[in-house]
This record gives sequence, C-alpha cells and structure tokens, in this order.
Amino acid sequence: MRGLRAVRRVGCIVLAGAALCGSAVAATASGWFDGPQPAAVAHDALELLRDAASHGLDPLDYDTAALADALARARAGAAPEAAERLERQLSAAMMRYLQDLHAGRVEPARSKAKFQAPARDAFDAQALLAWALSNRRVSELPSRAAPQLPQYERLRNALAHHRSLAGHPAWAQALPPLPAGRRGERPKVEPGQAYDGLPLLVQRLVALGDLPAVPPRAALQYEAPLMQAVRTFQRRHGIADDGVIGAATLAQLQVHPAARVRQIELALERLRWTPLMQQPRMIVINIPEFVLRAYEWRDGRIAVRQAMKVIVGKAMDTRTPLIEADLRFIEFNPYWNVPPSIARAELVPRLRRDPGYWQREGFEFVAPDGHVDTLWSPAALDAVVAGRLRIRQRPGPRNALGDIKFVFPNHDNIYLHHTPATELFERTRRDFSHGCIRVEQPVELAAFVLHDMPQWDEAGIREAMARGVSATLRLASPVRVLIAYGTALVKDDRVHFFDDLYGHDRALDAALRSVSLRRQSEPLTP
Repeated sequence: MRGLRAVRRVGCIVLAGAALCGSAVAATASGWFDGPQPAAVAHDALELLRDAASHGLDPLDYDTAALADALARARAGAAPEAAERLERQLSAAMMRYLQDLHAGRVEPARSKAKFQAPARDAFDAQALLAWALSNRRVSELPSRAAPQLPQYERLRNALAHHRSLAGHPAWAQALPPLPAGRRGERPKVEPGQAYDGLPLLVQRLVALGDLPAVPPRAALQYEAPLMQAVRTFQRRHGIADDGVIGAATLAQLQVHPAARVRQIELALERLRWTPLMQQPRMIVINIPEFVLRAYEWRDGRIAVRQAMKVIVGKAMDTRTPLIEADLRFIEFNPYWNVPPSIARAELVPRLRRDPGYWQREGFEFVAPDGHVDTLWSPAALDAVVAGRLRIRQRPGPRNALGDIKFVFPNHDNIYLHHTPATELFERTRRDFSHGCIRVEQPVELAAFVLHDMPQWDEAGIREAMARGVSATLRLASPVRVLIAYGTALVKDDRVHFFDDLYGHDRALDAALRSVSLRRQSEPLTP
C-alpha cells in the first residue's frame, strides 16, 4: 500500500510499503516540542498541511482537524504520553504529505499510463523531515519535495487564480443560448452582431484575464476588442481562433472555474510521477494538446528546441498509449507493414471492392519466408485474412508513413512518422491515426535527434528522405520519448486547457477520490 498508515499493534508506520518502527519513528518525531510546549515547527507543519490544497492535494488526507485539536490541547498542557502521540501523528502526517508531494498519490497505471514513475530511491522523506526539524526549517519542505519544474509552479499559480474565482458573479448564471443563424447556418455570434450574453461574457473574459478592461460598447455589439479577447480565449482552449462564438466556444465559456481547478489539480498530480527529466534531451508528446516538444534539460533549466503539431490515435477505438521508450533508429523511406487488424478490418475489404487500389498505393504480399509478390489476387487476400500472408506498402509518395519513421522499440509497436496527408495538420482536433503518431516537421525532428552525428545535417536528412530507397540509421545516442497526457498546461504565461480526449482525467479523478476515501476512513493515528 502506498503512502502512510498507522499500525497500532506493532507501533509502526508504513511508508511507501516499508515499515518505519521503533527508534526510527522516535528519531523522526523528535523535535516537535520545546520542553512541555509544541515548538514553532509543529505549528509550521500544521500550516503546511492545511495549505496542501495549494499543491492540488487534499488537506483531509493528513488529519489536519485532529492535528489542530491535538496541538491546541498540547498548548494547554499535555501529559508525556499525549505529547509523544502528537509527535508521532505529526511525523506520520508530514511523511505522507512529503511522499505525496514528491511522487504523487496513485500509480501511473491507474491513469492509463504504461510508463514507470521516476525512481524514488534518491528521495528520503524521513531524512528530509529530520533535517527540517533539526534545523527548524519545516517551512522549506515543500520546495524540496515538490517537482523541480517551472511548469509545476506555473500551474500552482493558475490553480490559485481559478480558486479565487469561486463565487464570482460572472458565473452566477449561464450564458444565454446563441442567436439563431441564417437559414441553414448554426447558431453563432459574429463580429458586429448583437447578443444578449455580451455583458456576462465581458465579465468572464475580464475575470479570466483574456480581456484587460471593459470596452465602452461591450454591452451593445460584438466587436473589437471583445472579439480579440475571444480569440485569446479560443487559443487557450484548443479552439480555432476565428473570433466567432460558436457551439464549441460557448461550451468552453460555460465551464465553471471549479472544474478548471480540478483539471489543474490533475495536471499537478501527473507532474509528480511523469518521468520528464530522465535524460538531457527528450521528446515529449502531449496527446490532448496534439503537440510534440523536443527539449534539452541543462543546469536545471528546460530549453525547448522544437515544437510541432502531431496527429494521434482516434479517441473512439485506436488510442495512442502513454508510454516511454528510447528512440534508437531512423528509417528513411520506410515500408509500411500493415498491422493484421487493419488489414482484415479495413484494407482487405477495400481491395475486394477496388482491386485497382492495390497498384495505385504500391502494396505487396509478404510470405513468412520473406518471399514478396506484387500481384493482387483474391486467393492472396484470403491468405491475409487467414494469417498466412501479410501486406506491406512500398516506399513512395503514397506511403502511409511518409518518407521517414522514428523508431523507439516498445510492446505497443508505436512510432513517430511523417505522412503524405499533411492537410490534416491544419485541423484543430487531430486524432486520426491508428495509434502511431504523425509529425508535422520531420526534418526538424530528425535534426534534433541526430544532433551528435554532425555528418547528418539538414541537407543530408532531406537527401536521404528524397532518395526513395529504404534505409535504417542507428542513432549514436538514444533519445528518450515520452507520450504523456495533460489537459492543463501553462505556456506563454497563460494557462491553456484541452479536452479530456481519451477520458484519462476521469480515470485519474476517480482514482484520487478513492485514495482519499480510504485514507480518511483510516486516520493517521499511531
């Protein structure tokens, strides 16, 4: 069982699966009292636990009410056994808090992630707490336990702002329905148009920071600068920033700040166990954002070297898994080995209807012994369905993988690749693939990956891609690839929100609520 729980019979506390007993507990507990009175550090600890919500944690997980009551009684004079019990309670609560702050409350798998949480061996909550007590520096503990990422603190600031909007009059009522459009058009608000919801819209955009001040004609017509504020809002919510208030924009405008608070809390939880700093150079794909970033981690700072749009797996049936692996190879002009499931469900039925599709797309049959046959036949299609043959697509301008493929071996057979269907990158929502990830700027990504192989400059990469001959290049140094999931992200000093494309936020929310229910039914009482 992760976290802490009290075991009364043996006088032990279980921390992350390991029992902390006897003298170890006493060593950690010592320092909470100055003589018969609780020391200042005890009150500091209680304030940290009460402030756990500022990190997206739940103060109820740390028995704050019981601790406050025990501290109040101790200030009035406590018997030795009561003081010892309070010390142990404080130590148990603080170690649970530090472990939560550092590594999160649930395992990644409970949020559909297949990667392993970062190694925790270097983090010792007991030793850190003992140091803080002996040096009277308990207030510094959160900065030493929380993720050392700029994004983490930025999200905390966004969390505080959205919490401050609780009870704001701008959300006292819903925005009214959009005005009906012309015949055949969907309801929307366009520039110069009147809309009953404009006064309320102005309040919300000002409160959210998208509109700096109330324009003088805000309640009359939808025009600049209100329209520009809507564009800013749209960009922050993954909507095409056309300035037109349609159904998608209205839906995001209706979301209450309390829902955004929870979204940010989930993002903070993920940052605690997502392995973002394992190597100096990494490629991270954020699925709900449809964006890939290639970055360097140097001297405690993150520098984004490349950022580009991506296309990910369909939300309905071919979701891209959350994994991490080492990118080890680049394939120029790759063959596309059609997965058997795609061949049976999609390709074979199409080839039966349209045999000419076989030649146009450059397919061929491959036998188990490697024999290749380029001739289409109904019998061969039957053999594919039966598993005796497979289909692959030859390199060329119509190849589904484009002219480059980035290979990071994994059990899900997921990889990055280019695509001939580049027009799809212009879509706002980009879940069109069968699971693999299509990248918008393959040359730039290849240059990042091959940074320590100077013979492979941009000209060399483009030449290899244009050659039309399949070739595999092994990287001199593997680059870590992380496929992650975050629906709240601070960039350009503004918080951005994305739809819960695969429902992973719902799964994580349920897992966290389950943890809190269990903890609050098993109070931290040694």
